[in-house]
Amino acid sequence: MSIKVSLISLGCAKNLVDSEIMVGHLHQAGMTVIPEAEKADVVIVNTCSFIDSSKEESIGHILEINQQRGLRKRRQSQKLIVAGCMSQRFSKDLPTALPEVDAFIGLDQVTKVAPIIEEIFAKERGKKEAPASFIEGRSTWIPDYDTPRFRLTPKHFAYVKIAEGCNHPCTFCIIPQIRGRHRSRTVESVVAEARQLVQEGVKEINLISQDTTFFGMDSWEQRPSPRTPVDSSRGTALTTLLRQLNAIEGDFWIRLLYTHPAHWSDELIRTIAECPKVARYIDIPLQHISDPMLGLMQRETSGDYIRGLIRRIRAGIPGIAVRTTFIVGFPGETEADVDELCAFIKETRFERLGVFRYSQEEGTRAAKMGDQIPARVKEARWHRLMALQKEIAREVSKAHVGRQLRVLVEEPGIARGEADAPDIDGRVYVPKSLPAGEFADVAISSFHDYDLLALPKGEEPVVYKVAKQAQ
Repeated sequence: MSIKVSLISLGCAKNLVDSEIMVGHLHQAGMTVIPEAEKADVVIVNTCSFIDSSKEESIGHILEINQQRGLRKRRQSQKLIVAGCMSQRFSKDLPTALPEVDAFIGLDQVTKVAPIIEEIFAKERGKKEAPASFIEGRSTWIPDYDTPRFRLTPKHFAYVKIAEGCNHPCTFCIIPQIRGRHRSRTVESVVAEARQLVQEGVKEINLISQDTTFFGMDSWEQRPSPRTPVDSSRGTALTTLLRQLNAIEGDFWIRLLYTHPAHWSDELIRTIAECPKVARYIDIPLQHISDPMLGLMQRETSGDYIRGLIRRIRAGIPGIAVRTTFIVGFPGETEADVDELCAFIKETRFERLGVFRYSQEEGTRAAKMGDQIPARVKEARWHRLMALQKEIAREVSKAHVGRQLRVLVEEPGIARGEADAPDIDGRVYVPKSLPAGEFADVAISSFHDYDLLALPKGEEPVVYKVAKQAQ
């Protein structure tokens, strides 16, 4: 009888791809993957460790699984494996802190998950024996087009990890210490994977990595000087990739996520404009606009450079939707810095925007800085920016009323436009008769804050009906 495995995937899309690779290897080994943790012989929690809240969520799931297996006599022999970023980051501390876990595996062990499970079953742990740890140094592995993988996304969209790791010196971020230095796949490898996905019926390919605009640049030994954008001739690998993906036959979108402002070039702007399959959407986390903050964060860009870049992107790619994220409450941030950020948001009117409260992460340079901002101040600044963006989002949504929009139907009654990435952006509510997983052209009839409605008169989305009943 095959071993039954349940996998809980937490965190971002990059983590989800790691989970998909683990499931692919489990299937290849003849193991059965099931959704019900209570029925599994092994539960894997693929953790996130980007900020405090993600660590707390990961630990909460681990403790819950352990509690549940303790309550079920039939499952007291159930094995618990902790994988992913938190395992990698705290590899020396977790075996002592979480003795109830049977094994910890890191980012480079995702392809070895099946033999690790077999090894755990072959060797029963004694009560005083520490959990097994299979983590070996800093992560260096990267997937290829033929890496076994079982997609966990709906059939109509997929994430394609084009690179792994990060070379940026951002003082608030722990990711380079967790996932290692940047390493790119080849253009040929990514194109081969994308072509296979399109043949399988995928309608949206989401390109992801820690910094997609650094794709192909990791062969250079010298890092750009702080606040100095990369010379445009360096960014040819990504533009070559986009043009080759655009040439694949089929009707699908290509979405570019996780770009860094320092590595944008005029050639990249021109390439997106000239490739009709590349969605008119970019994800470009800016983090701040104040020069003092950008300097302390070591973001390698200045406020003037960012302003100029956004103008160039919008001028060069008509109809582009720009998504960004900012951090408030970074050490030393003043009210003047926040005022400048609010003024920039008002002026720029981002179509999509998110805000993070600064998280003081152990092991980062920012965690050791003075002038740490109190939690209540961070919260007030977060609310200020989000209230401002809500007003802008309503105006952006209102401007769509009366327009035709091409959407990708997610499920009956719910779709996304080019300006909406999976899971993080708004929705377009459409007639339930439209088939899921297909493109459709709809007319926008109304809006609700971040969401658009393309419904016949008198028909309302279910979520609003529920909300009205609750009032």
